[in-house]
Amino acid sequence: MDIDAATFSQEWARAWNGLDVDAVLAHFHDDVVFTSPVAAQMYPETSGVIRGKAALRHYWSDALRRMPNLHFVVEDVYRGIDTIVINYRNQNGGLVNEVLRFAHDGLVIEGHGTYLVARSTATA
Repeated sequence: MDIDAATFSQEWARAWNGLDVDAVLAHFHDDVVFTSPVAAQMYPETSGVIRGKAALRHYWSDALRRMPNLHFVVEDVYRGIDTIVINYRNQNGGLVNEVLRFAHDGLVIEGHGTYLVARSTATA
């Protein structure tokens, strides 16, 4: 994977903070599958699974209409083989991870929004 994860995450945050769905979607494959508990709340019939770029555009556009104060601050970025994880704080101060898997063409083919539910109490 030739994606610069740090640069990608900054461009991703800039597009979201500009409320520019088309700029975010420019990095996504037409056949993308995206999962999110927010999608499950907004569209229960999807069970939180959004399939295809057109459906993702509809979901994100609707979400932005409902949350016009959306703002993301990148905290950390993790890189895997074909995956990056963007750890960020949203407009409510909540910690979120966006897990993105890339296809060979460099576009996101799979994504998952994950939300912190509890801080770890594990010790080393």
